[in-house]
Amino acid sequence: MKYFMVDFNRILENNVVSGEMITALEAEVTSFENFSRLDTEENASDLQSRIAETKEKVYACDLDYAALGERRFAQLQAIRNSYEIYTRARDAVIQGEYQGDAYIKELYRVYGMQTYLQQYMQRFLSATIEEGNLRYQELLPSVSGIVVLAVILSILLAFTMFEIAKMLNHSMMDPIIKLVAASKQIAANEFFVEDVETDNEDELGELVHAFNKMKYATGEYIKALEEKREVLDRLHQQELENLATEKQLETMNLEVLKNQIQPHFLFNTLNVIAGMADLEDAATTEKMINALSSLFRYNLKTQQAEVFLNQEIKVAKDYMYLQQMRFGSRVSFTLECMEDAEHVLMPTFTIQPLLENAIIHGLGPKEEGGSIKMQVFRKEDMLHIRVEDSGIGMTQMEVILIRGNLANGTNEGVGIGISNIYARIHSMYGKCNFYIESEKGKGTSVEVVIPFHKDKASMER
Repeated sequence: MKYFMVDFNRILENNVVSGEMITALEAEVTSFENFSRLDTEENASDLQSRIAETKEKVYACDLDYAALGERRFAQLQAIRNSYEIYTRARDAVIQGEYQGDAYIKELYRVYGMQTYLQQYMQRFLSATIEEGNLRYQELLPSVSGIVVLAVILSILLAFTMFEIAKMLNHSMMDPIIKLVAASKQIAANEFFVEDVETDNEDELGELVHAFNKMKYATGEYIKALEEKREVLDRLHQQELENLATEKQLETMNLEVLKNQIQPHFLFNTLNVIAGMADLEDAATTEKMINALSSLFRYNLKTQQAEVFLNQEIKVAKDYMYLQQMRFGSRVSFTLECMEDAEHVLMPTFTIQPLLENAIIHGLGPKEEGGSIKMQVFRKEDMLHIRVEDSGIGMTQMEVILIRGNLANGTNEGVGIGISNIYARIHSMYGKCNFYIESEKGKGTSVEVVIPFHKDKASMER
């Protein structure tokens, strides 16, 4: 690499620098003649460009005695000294310091200097080429020796690699082949095969020992799984029985919810009915009693898991009528319901607990009362039941806590009514949602989303 990339390159660079010096001067001579014949701006600009290029090439080669040698050092120094004299004479002619015969005389003097410089540069180029050829002849035998050395080294390298390959085959490939064979047996569920043997004490040996341990541990694990499978089969039957028991418990929870009548609600309602009976004729009292009776009848006598939407709507209206009679103008109620409510099915006892939750936890603590808005609508194949109140609302941390308790199946901070609705819709329908949104001081929104379906028998009737 030194011979080819340094020495040969230096020879070529010296030749190139010498040649470029002559070429640059020849271009300057031609441009100077054009300028002498016709002094135009274009010729002047071209001449200045050629002058700069010639100067760059003259000083491109370092004036280094050790690198150039005595002969070329003297020639290059003479070239530069002559070039300095030439540049002063040339610049005087270009700048118009002479007139008439003196200008002609000085012009031809510059021509002579240019010829002299060209001859001197040509001798410098010849000397450079001659010394390069001598150096090349000196290097050529060494190049031949490099080829021989490269062949010898290649043979040694090939022999060394062959020996290394044999060693690797014995120390690495044989254990790997054994590992592959054992892995295939394990893939065929044959875990209790003979251990892979190796006398390696390196990382590969550790790998083989770890493989043997893993094979043994996996076999024992599979064996334990087989033993546990029979136990799991027996547990599966027990789980089926537990599911039946859980279903019965859900039915019992629904019955408990139906029979749960808030004592303060019943007491306050009866007080209002007694007061109204004393203040007016029996019309309002009768209406309140009928609403309360209808509510009790629905709570205590409805056995079905699903009822028609219009039944739930009627219970909701009766309940809110009683609450409005209790709270007066403090509570306002609006209802927006879709059509065909008499044919749409939904879970029993779903809407009234939502309204009760809005009254007790939303508007009850608020002295000035508020409004409750209930919407029942269909969106694509889902039935949406939304109850919004303008009550005291909740913080985001309280909402997050309630959502977590609902998901975990606990009643803490939720109430049995809401948690029961959440549990029932998730047990009855695979596709459903239960949303709670609230903002402190602005109110709460609870939305139940269940699959929309109608009772075909009722529609035919």
